[in-house]
Amino acid sequence: MNNSLVIGVDSSTTACKTIAWNKHGQAVAEGRASYPLLRPTPTWFEQDAEDWWRSLGVALKELLNQIDPARIEALCLTHQRESFVPVDSQGRPIRHAILWLDERTQAQLTFLAEKIGADQIHQISGKPLSMTPSLPKLVWLQQHEPEIITQAHKFLETHAFLVYRLTGQFRTSLACADPMGLVDMRKHRWSGELLDPLGFRLDQFPELVPPGEIIGQISAEAAAATGLPAGLPVVAGAGDGQCAGLGANAMGEGRAYLNMGTAVVSGPFSADYVVDRAFRTMYAPIAGTYFLETVIRSGLLTVSWFVEKMAGDLRDIGLPLSPEELLEAAAAKIPPGALGLMLVPYWTSVSTPYWDPAATGIAVGWNTFHSREHFYRAILEGIAFEQRLAGEGVMAATGQPFTEYITLGGGSRSKLWCQTMADVTGVPIVRSTTTEATCLGAGILAAVAAGWYPDAYQAAAAMTDTADQFQPNPEIQQFYERLYQEVYKPLFPTLQALLHRLTELTRHDA
Repeated sequence: MNNSLVIGVDSSTTACKTIAWNKHGQAVAEGRASYPLLRPTPTWFEQDAEDWWRSLGVALKELLNQIDPARIEALCLTHQRESFVPVDSQGRPIRHAILWLDERTQAQLTFLAEKIGADQIHQISGKPLSMTPSLPKLVWLQQHEPEIITQAHKFLETHAFLVYRLTGQFRTSLACADPMGLVDMRKHRWSGELLDPLGFRLDQFPELVPPGEIIGQISAEAAAATGLPAGLPVVAGAGDGQCAGLGANAMGEGRAYLNMGTAVVSGPFSADYVVDRAFRTMYAPIAGTYFLETVIRSGLLTVSWFVEKMAGDLRDIGLPLSPEELLEAAAAKIPPGALGLMLVPYWTSVSTPYWDPAATGIAVGWNTFHSREHFYRAILEGIAFEQRLAGEGVMAATGQPFTEYITLGGGSRSKLWCQTMADVTGVPIVRSTTTEATCLGAGILAAVAAGWYPDAYQAAAAMTDTADQFQPNPEIQQFYERLYQEVYKPLFPTLQALLHRLTELTRHDA
């Protein structure tokens, strides 16, 4: 085992990352390949699922050029959740995949509430009715592209699609299927109560396997395409949010992970199945346990949008710093509160706590003194305010206060954002030693399956660590407390009806 490695694969919303981990949780080799988002209309988000497979092959070959493949003992996948693709009997996509970000299904939410019942869906799936899971998107296909439903041999989320390409088997993990909103969380199987009334067959979905179990072996065809050894064990993984919690070792009482990625996802660990509108109940990567998860759909996505639309010129000025680094340096010089500019980050609607598919972003308090560094700071503060709102809901529902957030993901590299999170939420922020904790979570599952550790708890303790800590500044915390209570918290509920009307009057979807 001293020279052995496992591979964690993270097939995310914009790229595939592969990392070879040793028994100490150290990254030994890496590969990466990106792929595009497809936007047929302003509210649609799609991808060519073949890009998932192509990017996996490229990223694996890059990684394997750096190490001896014979050292690898197992591979585990984590992935963007809720995104799915219909395929034929040979696993070939018959249309583009529909992503978790997609917002075409407001009408389908009303249909599902009337057909099955919002509370029934929540109790069975652990997820309040929203546009994020796959369920309303399957109904959209049924209503708008019925030929796809008829032709589809299987509906595969990202993990299932890649597992089929790697092993030749239509199988997936419970903790990967669960975010689709189609699994009976108490019975640990596809829910006939949800699928039967809608006319979907259970055999249109892959076989379910508990996370952490060996789900198959690398086929000869996959070995030729990727460079992996044929017969290598493939381990059932979990969605990126759940794997992030494992990779941050957020398994203790009072600890919650805080994944500052494309979406900002957070949650504490739970040994019990608990349902509440303050969070989504997700299978944890350890079979029989759960994460109580909040989601801010527009996290780094809002930052990326701002840089692309408002600060693209910063890429062309010849400085070694990225636009984000330049904006952060400027924003750090601005006092807390962004000189009266406040932002509510509902750029792609809102899940917790309002579950409002028609919600849109808000920026208020503009004056002629404001520049883009003020807006950049307002983005970071707005997401921090929203994280406080979400976290308070979880703590109220469970009666368990948070003693620390263990942060990870691309946004955790920002000292300004981490400190702002601590000051706004009042909860200490502890940075994971790796920003790739999502991929490390998959590596931990692979390490257990390879026999390195007796269980995922011991593997996480051995393979993870924390570094920088950000303590709330009492003076700044008091300032943010007033902003939160008096302005941020009532802002969206006060404007909600007007924003809905504005959207109705101005939306021009294709």
